[in-house]
Amino acid sequence: MWELFKAGGWLMLPLLLCSVFTVAISIERFIRLRNASVIPKDLTVTAQTEVQHIAQLLQQNSKLTESALGQVLFAGLSAKHETDQFARAQMEAAASQEIHYLEKNINFLGTMSAVSPLLGLLGTVIGIIESFLVIDVGSNVSPTLMIPGISKALIATAMGMVVAIPALIAYRYFQRLVQEYVAELEQQATLFHAKLFYQRQKTAYDHDRAKDVA
Repeated sequence: MWELFKAGGWLMLPLLLCSVFTVAISIERFIRLRNASVIPKDLTVTAQTEVQHIAQLLQQNSKLTESALGQVLFAGLSAKHETDQFARAQMEAAASQEIHYLEKNINFLGTMSAVSPLLGLLGTVIGIIESFLVIDVGSNVSPTLMIPGISKALIATAMGMVVAIPALIAYRYFQRLVQEYVAELEQQATLFHAKLFYQRQKTAYDHDRAKDVA
Protein backbone atom coordinates (compact mmCIF):
# COMPACT_ATOMS: atom_id res chain seq x y z
CA MET A 1 0.00 0.00 0.00
CA TRP A 2 2.84 2.34 0.89
CA GLU A 3 4.56 1.58 -2.42
CA LEU A 4 1.34 2.44 -4.25
CA PHE A 5 1.10 5.69 -2.30
CA LYS A 6 4.67 6.65 -3.21
CA ALA A 7 4.11 5.74 -6.86
CA GLY A 8 1.23 8.22 -7.03
CA GLY A 9 3.52 11.18 -6.41
CA TRP A 10 3.26 14.15 -4.08
CA LEU A 11 -0.41 14.78 -4.96
CA MET A 12 -1.32 11.66 -2.99
CA LEU A 13 -0.71 13.66 0.20
CA PRO A 14 -3.52 16.24 -0.33
CA LEU A 15 -5.77 13.41 -1.53
CA LEU A 16 -5.01 11.52 1.66
CA LEU A 17 -5.89 14.60 3.70
CA CYS A 18 -9.16 14.91 1.78
CA SER A 19 -10.00 11.31 2.62
CA VAL A 20 -9.23 11.86 6.30
CA PHE A 21 -11.44 14.96 6.42
CA THR A 22 -14.23 13.12 4.62
CA VAL A 23 -14.21 10.20 7.05
CA ALA A 24 -13.94 12.43 10.14
CA ILE A 25 -16.77 14.75 9.09
CA SER A 26 -19.00 11.84 8.07
CA ILE A 27 -18.58 10.16 11.46
CA GLU A 28 -19.14 13.43 13.34
CA ARG A 29 -22.27 14.28 11.35
CA PHE A 30 -23.63 10.74 11.67
CA ILE A 31 -23.37 10.98 15.46
CA ARG A 32 -24.70 14.54 15.64
CA LEU A 33 -27.62 13.99 13.29
CA ARG A 34 -29.13 11.01 15.07
CA ASN A 35 -32.88 11.38 15.44
CA ALA A 36 -32.67 11.27 19.25
CA SER A 37 -30.29 14.24 19.21
CA VAL A 38 -32.39 16.37 16.88
CA ILE A 39 -36.07 15.52 17.31
CA PRO A 40 -36.52 13.26 20.37
CA LYS A 41 -39.66 11.18 20.23
CA ASP A 42 -40.65 12.25 23.75
CA LEU A 43 -40.87 15.91 22.65
CA THR A 44 -42.92 15.29 19.52
CA VAL A 45 -46.03 17.51 19.63
CA THR A 46 -49.34 15.84 18.79
CA ALA A 47 -52.99 16.76 19.22
CA GLN A 48 -52.97 15.09 22.66
CA THR A 49 -49.78 16.71 23.89
CA GLU A 50 -50.09 19.05 26.88
CA VAL A 51 -47.84 22.08 27.13
CA GLN A 52 -47.25 21.38 30.82
CA HIS A 53 -46.02 17.88 29.99
CA ILE A 54 -43.45 19.30 27.55
CA ALA A 55 -42.35 21.85 30.14
CA GLN A 56 -41.82 19.11 32.75
CA LEU A 57 -39.78 17.00 30.33
CA LEU A 58 -37.52 19.92 29.47
CA GLN A 59 -36.99 20.72 33.16
CA GLN A 60 -36.25 17.14 34.17
CA ASN A 61 -34.10 15.95 31.26
CA SER A 62 -31.16 18.07 30.14
CA LYS A 63 -30.51 15.83 27.11
CA LEU A 64 -33.97 16.61 25.76
CA THR A 65 -33.37 20.32 26.32
CA GLU A 66 -30.06 20.18 24.44
CA SER A 67 -31.69 18.65 21.36
CA ALA A 68 -32.61 20.88 18.41
CA LEU A 69 -36.34 20.51 19.02
CA GLY A 70 -35.84 21.01 22.75
CA GLN A 71 -34.11 24.34 22.18
CA VAL A 72 -36.92 25.55 19.92
CA LEU A 73 -39.68 24.49 22.33
CA PHE A 74 -37.79 25.93 25.29
CA ALA A 75 -37.58 29.28 23.48
CA GLY A 76 -41.35 29.22 23.08
CA LEU A 77 -41.93 28.30 26.73
CA SER A 78 -39.61 31.09 27.89
CA ALA A 79 -41.75 33.61 25.99
CA LYS A 80 -45.16 32.16 26.83
CA HIS A 81 -46.10 35.22 28.91
CA GLU A 82 -45.27 37.57 26.05
CA THR A 83 -47.27 38.14 22.86
CA ASP A 84 -47.63 35.33 20.37
CA GLN A 85 -45.60 37.34 17.81
CA PHE A 86 -42.73 37.69 20.25
CA ALA A 87 -42.80 33.99 21.09
CA ARG A 88 -42.86 33.10 17.41
CA ALA A 89 -39.84 35.32 16.78
CA GLN A 90 -37.96 33.68 19.65
CA MET A 91 -38.73 30.21 18.34
CA GLU A 92 -37.70 31.17 14.82
CA ALA A 93 -34.42 32.56 16.11
CA ALA A 94 -33.74 29.37 18.06
CA ALA A 95 -34.68 27.25 15.04
CA SER A 96 -32.36 29.27 12.79
CA GLN A 97 -29.45 28.69 15.15
CA GLU A 98 -30.17 24.97 15.43
CA ILE A 99 -30.43 24.61 11.65
CA HIS A 100 -27.02 26.25 11.37
CA TYR A 101 -25.63 23.59 13.74
CA LEU A 102 -27.28 20.82 11.74
CA GLU A 103 -25.73 22.06 8.49
CA LYS A 104 -22.27 22.49 10.01
CA ASN A 105 -19.45 20.95 7.91
CA ILE A 106 -21.83 19.41 5.37
CA ASN A 107 -20.80 21.88 2.67
CA PHE A 108 -17.19 20.91 3.39
CA LEU A 109 -18.06 17.37 2.28
CA GLY A 110 -19.36 18.85 -0.96
CA THR A 111 -16.07 20.69 -1.36
CA MET A 112 -14.11 17.45 -0.85
CA SER A 113 -16.22 15.69 -3.49
CA ALA A 114 -15.45 18.49 -5.98
CA VAL A 115 -11.77 19.04 -5.18
CA SER A 116 -10.66 15.39 -5.07
CA PRO A 117 -11.32 14.62 -8.78
CA LEU A 118 -9.53 17.85 -9.72
CA LEU A 119 -6.49 16.81 -7.70
CA GLY A 120 -6.62 13.42 -9.39
CA LEU A 121 -6.84 15.10 -12.79
CA LEU A 122 -3.88 17.30 -11.91
CA GLY A 123 -1.93 14.19 -10.99
CA THR A 124 -2.90 12.66 -14.33
CA VAL A 125 -1.63 15.68 -16.24
CA ILE A 126 1.65 15.78 -14.29
CA GLY A 127 2.18 12.05 -14.83
CA ILE A 128 1.61 12.32 -18.58
CA ILE A 129 3.95 15.31 -18.80
CA GLU A 130 6.66 13.38 -16.97
CA SER A 131 6.14 10.44 -19.34
CA PHE A 132 6.80 12.57 -22.40
CA LEU A 133 9.72 14.43 -20.84
CA VAL A 134 11.75 11.24 -20.70
CA ILE A 135 11.60 10.97 -24.47
CA ASP A 136 14.43 12.80 -26.16
CA VAL A 137 13.39 13.80 -29.65
CA GLY A 138 15.60 12.11 -32.24
CA SER A 139 17.04 9.49 -29.93
CA ASN A 140 16.16 5.87 -29.60
CA VAL A 141 14.42 5.73 -26.20
CA SER A 142 12.58 2.68 -24.93
CA PRO A 143 8.84 3.25 -24.44
CA THR A 144 9.14 1.46 -21.12
CA LEU A 145 10.65 4.63 -19.66
CA MET A 146 7.19 6.18 -19.92
CA ILE A 147 5.66 3.58 -17.62
CA PRO A 148 6.41 5.33 -14.27
CA GLY A 149 4.75 8.56 -15.42
CA ILE A 150 1.70 6.77 -16.80
CA SER A 151 1.46 4.73 -13.62
CA LYS A 152 1.55 7.91 -11.55
CA ALA A 153 -1.21 9.40 -13.69
CA LEU A 154 -3.49 6.39 -13.30
CA ILE A 155 -2.91 6.06 -9.55
CA ALA A 156 -3.67 9.75 -8.94
CA THR A 157 -6.85 9.54 -11.01
CA ALA A 158 -8.04 6.43 -9.20
CA MET A 159 -7.30 7.95 -5.79
CA GLY A 160 -9.24 11.08 -6.70
CA MET A 161 -12.29 8.98 -7.59
CA VAL A 162 -11.93 6.82 -4.46
CA VAL A 163 -12.11 9.94 -2.29
CA ALA A 164 -14.70 11.86 -4.30
CA ILE A 165 -17.38 9.18 -4.63
CA PRO A 166 -17.88 8.49 -0.88
CA ALA A 167 -17.64 12.23 -0.16
CA LEU A 168 -20.39 12.98 -2.67
CA ILE A 169 -22.61 10.19 -1.32
CA ALA A 170 -22.15 11.43 2.24
CA TYR A 171 -22.79 15.02 1.20
CA ARG A 172 -26.07 14.17 -0.56
CA TYR A 173 -27.20 11.92 2.29
CA PHE A 174 -26.60 14.45 5.05
CA GLN A 175 -28.01 17.28 2.95
CA ARG A 176 -31.24 15.34 2.47
CA LEU A 177 -31.34 14.36 6.14
CA VAL A 178 -31.01 17.98 7.27
CA GLN A 179 -33.78 19.05 4.90
CA GLU A 180 -36.10 16.47 6.47
CA TYR A 181 -35.16 17.62 9.97
CA VAL A 182 -35.76 21.27 9.07
CA ALA A 183 -39.22 20.48 7.74
CA GLU A 184 -40.04 18.50 10.88
CA LEU A 185 -38.71 21.26 13.15
CA GLU A 186 -40.87 23.86 11.41
CA GLN A 187 -43.93 21.65 11.74
CA GLN A 188 -43.31 20.91 15.41
CA ALA A 189 -42.63 24.57 16.20
CA THR A 190 -45.85 25.66 14.52
CA LEU A 191 -47.91 23.05 16.37
CA PHE A 192 -46.36 23.90 19.71
CA HIS A 193 -46.82 27.65 19.20
CA ALA A 194 -50.48 27.16 18.35
CA LYS A 195 -51.03 24.85 21.32
CA LEU A 196 -49.16 27.17 23.69
CA PHE A 197 -51.23 30.23 22.93
CA TYR A 198 -54.49 28.38 22.45
CA GLN A 199 -54.09 27.03 25.97
CA ARG A 200 -53.27 30.48 27.33
CA GLN A 201 -56.29 32.02 25.64
CA LYS A 202 -58.48 29.18 26.87
CA THR A 203 -57.24 29.67 30.44
CA ALA A 204 -57.92 33.41 30.25
CA TYR A 205 -61.41 32.76 28.84
CA ASP A 206 -62.23 30.26 31.59
CA HIS A 207 -60.98 32.70 34.20
CA ASP A 208 -63.13 35.55 32.84
CA ARG A 209 -66.15 33.27 32.64
CA ALA A 210 -65.68 32.19 36.25
CA LYS A 211 -65.56 35.82 37.33
CA ASP A 212 -68.78 36.56 35.47
CA VAL A 213 -70.56 33.65 37.10
CA ALA A 214 -69.37 34.74 40.52
